[in-house]
Formats: sequence, C-alpha cells, structure tokens
Amino acid sequence: MDEKFNEATGNRPQGDRTLDAPLVTIDLQKLISQIKEEKQWKKSDRNAITVFKSMIMRMVLIALHKDSEIVKHTAKGMINIQVLEGEIELITDNQTVNLSSGQVLILHEGIDHSVHALKETVFLLTITNALS
Repeated sequence: MDEKFNEATGNRPQGDRTLDAPLVTIDLQKLISQIKEEKQWKKSDRNAITVFKSMIMRMVLIALHKDSEIVKHTAKGMINIQVLEGEIELITDNQTVNLSSGQVLILHEGIDHSVHALKETVFLLTITNALS
C-alpha cells in the first residue's frame, strides 16, 4: 500500500498530515482547533479538511457557522455524519432530521439532501464509494 500525505500550504500552514497508510490516527480535537484558526473559517461561512482518503472511503471534518447551509446535493456513496459540536438539520425530499453533538446519521447513496447549521457546528463526514 502506498502511503498518501498532504503537505502544508499558504492557506493551511499546519496541513502536513497522513491521508492514507496501513494505520492512520486522527486527532479530531487538534484539527477542530486548526480549522477554526484558519483564514477560511474567519472569512467564510465554513471550513473543512480531508482527514482520510482512500479508494474505498473518505473522511472530511466540516465546521459550519450558525445558519450556514450546504445546498442540496447527492453523494455517490453512502454517508455517515457524526456531529461533534453544535446542531444541524439534514433535509431530504422525504424527511428532515435534527442532529446534535454525539448523534450519528447514515444516509444511503443517491439521496438528495441539504444541511443547515442551527448552531455553530462541527461534524465528521464519512463517505464510502458506491459499490456499483
């Protein structure tokens, strides 16, 4: 297995991290602090960082300011949303679900959905690649 790394950039000076290896550890609290200190968080309604990426799965830590919205879209794979801080509203064509800190939602592939931050929120998004 080839190990994958991400290097630091001007926008993300603390960006050096392993994206894929036989064993990867992720310090979510450190990354939450990092993305909340970055320029993108201070000038935008959100910030995100990919914390793991392989051919099978991708994990993205996402921070949203209160009332931020991720517009309606469809994931090509199954998703798992684990709310670490705050509260979001996930909206599909058939259902609306509120999730707060400590709660997890799983959504099958191909379902249109949007996300609205009811409070300043941080969540971990895990996306698996579609089997077909």
